[in-house]
Amino acid sequence: MKRYSNTNTKIDRAGNRVYTTTLYPPIPIENSDQFISAKQGTRIDNLAFQYYGDNSLWWIIAKANGIKGRVIINTGELIRIPTNTNKIIRKFKQLNGE
Repeated sequence: MKRYSNTNTKIDRAGNRVYTTTLYPPIPIENSDQFISAKQGTRIDNLAFQYYGDNSLWWIIAKANGIKGRVIINTGELIRIPTNTNKIIRKFKQLNGE
């Protein structure tokens, strides 16, 4: 799943192709979620690769933890790793018209 592969495009008034807003579903906490304490230099994309086998699913971890505008997680920060990615991705696709 590439970062922008599910993002729709449109043509703006100047005739340029632009990306539309990508909508992310809420990710409620579940009993199966895992929690980790971030070590120095922990990155969201690396966690996605470690837990999901796909670093492009970084947005799931970011959304679940309310992380915006940064890639590196603070040392010692408690991070929730959602485990039901199929359900989350299915909701993502529904929100974005796929």
